[in-house]
Amino acid sequence: MSSNLRQLLSEKLRVVIKNKNMVFSSFRRYFSMRHKCSKVQALYDHCKTNLSPSGAPPPSSQALQKLSSILDTIQPDDVGLKEETADDDRGHGFFSTNVLNRVARWAQPITYVDIHECDSFTMCIFCFPTSSVIPLHDHPGMTVFSKLLYGSLHVKAYDWVEPPCIIENKGPGNAQVRLAKLAVDKVLNAPCETSVLYPKHGGNVHCFTAVTPCAMLDVLTPPYQEDEGRKCTYYHDYPYSAFSAGNAPIRDGEEEEYAWLAELESPNDLYMRQGVYAGPAIQP
Repeated sequence: MSSNLRQLLSEKLRVVIKNKNMVFSSFRRYFSMRHKCSKVQALYDHCKTNLSPSGAPPPSSQALQKLSSILDTIQPDDVGLKEETADDDRGHGFFSTNVLNRVARWAQPITYVDIHECDSFTMCIFCFPTSSVIPLHDHPGMTVFSKLLYGSLHVKAYDWVEPPCIIENKGPGNAQVRLAKLAVDKVLNAPCETSVLYPKHGGNVHCFTAVTPCAMLDVLTPPYQEDEGRKCTYYHDYPYSAFSAGNAPIRDGEEEEYAWLAELESPNDLYMRQGVYAGPAIQP
């Protein structure tokens, strides 16, 4: 092989290698930018910068508004979800009167998907089949951001009446009941704005019932931590008329806005399984 031919082939090889490296570099930049600019990454970065393990000092109102704004932009495919539109074998809707069908539907598990958890916050998703329920529960000292990604979800929520109004329940178990005021009782339909509950207002004690298949993206801050006094407690709500309390600060005609909440040892209608997060990876 002549020296000129070898030189020509060598030059062409260098060009091929250079072009190949340029292609690989472009792919790396593309996927890096895609990763860096994911909405989940933006949510994580904002939470990491602005949220603290104890919740004190509390984040600024601007930081909380920004967090809500980021959540407002997130769609199911941003977190690796595909919207469920069919009811499959889960029954015939939220308002079905067929008891057997409703029992069968409730046996379908809610899927819990953990995105990220640390001392300062938890990012997670709950995927509900139709008529599945997360019973009434609280979030002591916590702020919770909830973004409905798809579907319809009924939310019922209370805030504690302050100062506490507590009476003894003379019924089974003789548990105490505490007065709470109804804060939310409505159906959310995606797309909708992010909902926020705070330690003292906004419906800190709430329950969810799926009207259709739906999914909720949550950010909890600080997260549940029993050692820090943030234990999840479940409740049963009784109508205000179920108990008499002469010292309750209720005016005539407002009774339906209040309820008595009694602690439960553990809910018997909560059926949940662990799911796998399939969205963009988070870079800590």
